[in-house]
Amino acid sequence: MLTIDNLTSRYGRIEVLHGISLNVRKGEIVTLVGSNGAGKSTLIRAISGVQPIAAGSIRFDDKVIDRLRPHQRVAQGISQVPEGRQVFAPLSVHENLQLGAFVRRDREIGADLDEIYTMFPALAERRTIAAGTLSGGQQQMLAMGRALMARPKLILLDEPSMGLAPVLVEQIFTIISGLKARGLTVLLVEQNANVALAIADRGYVIETGRIVMSGPGKELLNDQRVRSAYLGI
Repeated sequence: MLTIDNLTSRYGRIEVLHGISLNVRKGEIVTLVGSNGAGKSTLIRAISGVQPIAAGSIRFDDKVIDRLRPHQRVAQGISQVPEGRQVFAPLSVHENLQLGAFVRRDREIGADLDEIYTMFPALAERRTIAAGTLSGGQQQMLAMGRALMARPKLILLDEPSMGLAPVLVEQIFTIISGLKARGLTVLLVEQNANVALAIADRGYVIETGRIVMSGPGKELLNDQRVRSAYLGI
C-alpha cells in the first residue's frame, strides 16, 4: 500500500532523513521505533505532506504522491494522528470530529459520527464541551476519531502514548489493534517499543535518520540489540 524509496528530507541545510526505504502492506500494523531525534516524526510528516522531501519517492496505492498537497493525500486515503494530539481546543468534541471529514462530500458523515461515538463512549458523553478541556487520554481518542472521520485506508499514528498513564496506554493500544480488525492499515511511530512491537506485524528501527533494522515485530521485540537500546533490558 505504501512504499518509501530512498527518501531524504531536510530542515534548512540540515539533512535529517538519509535515504529511508520502507514499505507497508495492506492490512498491516507496521511500527517505527527509535530514540528522540531519530527522525520518526519527520518521516510521518513527510508521508502526510506536511514536511517537504528533498529526494526519493513516496508511492501510495501504486500512485506517486510526492507532489500532492496534504489535503490531497487525505483525499487519497491517508490520515495522520499528530504527535501531541493537536486538537482544536476551543471547538467542541463534535466540531473536531466534523472537521476530520472536511474532504468528504458523501452522505454517510452522520453515520460515521455515530460509529465514532460508539467506538469512544467517553467522547459521546462530552460531545458538546470544548476539546481543550478533555484529559490527555480523551484528547488522544478525539485525535484518532478525527482521523478516522476521513475514512482513511492508511492511518499514521505519531507517538499516541505520549504523556499518558499506563492504564490509558493499554487502552489506546487495544484501540489500535482494533483498527486492524476493522480493515485499516496502520503505520505507528512510538517510543514505547515494548508495547508497539508487541502488536506489530513488522517493525523498523530508525537511528539518526537511517533504517538500521527491520523484521517481524515479535522478532525485533526479542532481539537483544533492540532490547538493550530501546527496552532497557
